Amino acid sequence: MTDPAEAGPAEPGPRRRWRRVLIESGATVLVAVLLASVIRTFVFQPFFIPSGSMTPTLGVYDRILVQKAFFSWHDVREGDIVVFSRPPLENCGQQDGDDLVKRVIALPGQTIYSASGSIYVNGRLLAEPYLPHADPLGPPVPHASSQHPYRVPPGEFYVLGDNRADSCDSRYWGPITGSSIIGKVVLTWWRNSLPDFHVF
Repeated sequence: MTDPAEAGPAEPGPRRRWRRVLIESGATVLVAVLLASVIRTFVFQPFFIPSGSMTPTLGVYDRILVQKAFFSWHDVREGDIVVFSRPPLENCGQQDGDDLVKRVIALPGQTIYSASGSIYVNGRLLAEPYLPHADPLGPPVPHASSQHPYRVPPGEFYVLGDNRADSCDSRYWGPITGSSIIGKVVLTWWRNSLPDFHVF
């Protein structure tokens, strides 16, 4: 007969085992949710494109990933595609959501004007290989000419949509402030209802 004192520890009952499994599972889910929240808030954030103002580069309902961590508007460069908060003077009434996406055309302190459907920044013709060759460029940069170009104020950026003929952008509501920029588009991961990865 075995002495109870020499026997090993009693096996936990089924109820205790299930309780431990539930606690571990709940903790795992909680950590995953918190981690996803931190990534979304501080590192990368997914967005979808609600309008055709950035076609053909970004189509309607495309999904993009925006870099937020290690990002500063001081690092924004000409040609970057950025997501930013809706400007206070935006009154086109055709764009959904509180955030917009456009391409940076001119940086703080640079001059900009348009002539014959082309954009000039600091007096030089802006190369725009991302635009379709036969696409109409839409309204010109207002109140600006080669003799009197528009100078972008310090801390602000002049942004345009790639679909110039159908984009409500800085031509309508002026430049955006650097502090309104949420992040830079780094990846398209969904296009034409299919997974499609394109790094910017």
